[in-house]
Amino acid sequence: MVGSKKNTVYSMLILLPSLILLLVFVYGFIGNSFYVSLTDWGTGAALRENPVKNLIGLENYRQLFTGAIHERFRQDLINAIFYSLFLVAGTLGLGLFLAIMLDKGPKGENILRTIFLFPMALSFVVTGTIWRWIFSPKGGVNLIPTWFGMERGDFLWLSSREKVALFNWQSVPQIIAFILFVIFAFMLYGGWKNGRKTQTVWGAVLSGLMLFYAAVLHYLLPPILPYAEFHGFSLATVGIIIAAVWQYSGYTMALYLAGLRGLPVAMYESAKMDGAGDITYYLKIAIPNMWPITLSAIIIISHISLKLFALIFSMAGADNASTGHPSVLMYLITFRANNFAVGAAISVILFLMAALFIIPYLIQSYRARR
Repeated sequence: MVGSKKNTVYSMLILLPSLILLLVFVYGFIGNSFYVSLTDWGTGAALRENPVKNLIGLENYRQLFTGAIHERFRQDLINAIFYSLFLVAGTLGLGLFLAIMLDKGPKGENILRTIFLFPMALSFVVTGTIWRWIFSPKGGVNLIPTWFGMERGDFLWLSSREKVALFNWQSVPQIIAFILFVIFAFMLYGGWKNGRKTQTVWGAVLSGLMLFYAAVLHYLLPPILPYAEFHGFSLATVGIIIAAVWQYSGYTMALYLAGLRGLPVAMYESAKMDGAGDITYYLKIAIPNMWPITLSAIIIISHISLKLFALIFSMAGADNASTGHPSVLMYLITFRANNFAVGAAISVILFLMAALFIIPYLIQSYRARR
């Protein structure tokens, strides 16, 4: 018992310096950023030695989501969501395809695996510089049609102002309520199917509330903006998405390949004996058994999609609103406009968005260890 207590004390003493540094330089700075976001630092002489900071509560957040001057932030937020969706779908799809091809053990597998993984070793700045040349309006891929005697392409990969899938910002609360309704409906179904009364009751109550808001209450409450404001998927982000997928598909390929090689050989042999072809084996046996790997990849890639600052900056520049991202806008507002409070508010929003992906990942990892 005495030796055990001594080991515990020694362990705490060893960890104490790291914990102090973590509390100060990570959580302390996060807390300070949140405090700054609740002030008006930036409306006056922001750069003087002792600037005046008046607490204004959540006003900066309200302005970001409903203020007329922050329309770009709202479009950048939509861009960030599309970046995440397409980056996750692209890297998972391409990575899984490459992993299945390599799982067959082709000749030169080691060389191919190295080639597919190589882009991940590059920084976003290098990747952005390369792909900026490729997507040059008067060169790069736009010259490919000329190889076949056709006219040069004219698509503006990084500067197009065209948007598709437009929707009114006024409908965002209703859209969120509908998404939550679907989530809580699955919660209700899972509780009912597994005989969990508490989960069933909560699922029924919450899904009912979300449905009532989306179908009735939304139309009774005042709109979040006094005018219609349309946002959508900016076609200028296609080039950024392609570059990001190119860089990180090798990472998901490595995850899936390790998962495929980790499946028991008897599983594949028994599937063959039952008459299942390769397509059936991968779709109905291998891929479902790699769900934990897929979940981990989704969470990690989603988190990476929120940190595309360097890629966007090097490919399209900070002033290109068509390819905007909240991280780029935070840089502009904080270090060009010297509006530190609004910049801090954007950073807190990004932090909360990242937490939505990281916390489920930590919970899943903890359950796996147990």
